[in-house]
Amino acid sequence: MSNWRIRDFHSSDLDGILHLWESLKADGVEPVYALSEVLASCEKDHAVVAVQGDQVVGAAVGRAAHDQGWIVFLATLTEFRGRGIGTSLLSAVENRMAPHGLNKLSALMPETETRVEAFLGRGFVVKKNLRYFERTIPVQRQELEPLSLLGGRILARDLWENVAGMRREKELLERRLVLPLAEADLADEYGVVPPRAVVLFGPPGTGKTTFAKAIASRLEWPFVEVFPSRLAADPKGLAGALRETFLEIAELEHAVVFIDEVEEIASQRAGDPPSPLQGVTNELLKIIPAFREQPGRLLVCATNFIRALDTAFLRHGRFDYVIPIGLPDVHAREAMWQRFIPATVVDSVDIAQLVERTEGFSPADIEFAARSASQRALEKAVYDDDGSGLAANGHKGPVTQDYLDAIADTRTTVSAEVHQDFLEDIDVLGRV
Repeated sequence: MSNWRIRDFHSSDLDGILHLWESLKADGVEPVYALSEVLASCEKDHAVVAVQGDQVVGAAVGRAAHDQGWIVFLATLTEFRGRGIGTSLLSAVENRMAPHGLNKLSALMPETETRVEAFLGRGFVVKKNLRYFERTIPVQRQELEPLSLLGGRILARDLWENVAGMRREKELLERRLVLPLAEADLADEYGVVPPRAVVLFGPPGTGKTTFAKAIASRLEWPFVEVFPSRLAADPKGLAGALRETFLEIAELEHAVVFIDEVEEIASQRAGDPPSPLQGVTNELLKIIPAFREQPGRLLVCATNFIRALDTAFLRHGRFDYVIPIGLPDVHAREAMWQRFIPATVVDSVDIAQLVERTEGFSPADIEFAARSASQRALEKAVYDDDGSGLAANGHKGPVTQDYLDAIADTRTTVSAEVHQDFLEDIDVLGRV
């Protein structure tokens, strides 16, 4: 007669579950579900244990969703195997899940697991030619509410790939920022300290905000943008609201924190007595070292006027890199035009001519010109032509001349003087 029995899981059984988990690992079996998932399901879903006296000798954990059930964990101590405990555990946990009206009960087993008799004994069938795919979601459920209160969000995973051209900037950001943050353990082996704070500087419209979002997308970290103009209305004042915001950000596991036009709150301090804005700058200078002590976070500050920033703000120890984001080169402009021109007409448009005519254009300028050309072509097709909507090449859409006209009418964001200042700033203030 067996001297073990099966009962419902109690919170006091957690140590027993951990012991079962470690016994599987000791046998060379890598469980499919993480220990944290198993323990969470023990508390929230359906779990039974086999006990001998006060000792937990086996456990089965199940999870139900709609009409589908999953066995999350099944384990028996080595010395108790072969006694039918596994089959009994499966039967017990299935009975607990029956009220859900399940149509199917499934289990994923590691390839190294050979003890499948318990499943076969309960009528499970081994499915052939199946592959298991898994992707870790970096944002935990409990972080969603504080993230929402901060106005943060999870960005689409393809933003990095969608940044057209700008290969030099992307490669630099990939190597300096993304690599050591995404591969933190490997970076540690090489003695690389992952960056905690960076400044992106460059003329208006060159894509600094886009790059900040793309970095968050590439890392799959939440993106939190801090708006000083909004914080200024807080009863605690801008400095107090800024401090409170960063304390709330500290509750997140990972985050890319973005401050655009940072010169508004970190400009050169001067004058006596100090102005209220100087107090905000002082507060920010205190916040950054504390922020740097927290792993899994990156502060990205962007500015169009890096010369306006306080000298103490940019010094070593606060920012790891001061990275220039300039006007797109020939290859970047070509990639942008390829992206913005409709696929139906792109092969008939003289892109080389558009690239040549848009030297000195920012990404924002090129996007505006492309949209303007499409709008012009649409209006011409509807109001000026025969109403067919067909362009001169027999296709619907803009032609090369539409783009050239739009380019000629686009006022560039960055003047020659501003661009020259930017090139000088790279030499004097850039740090890559």
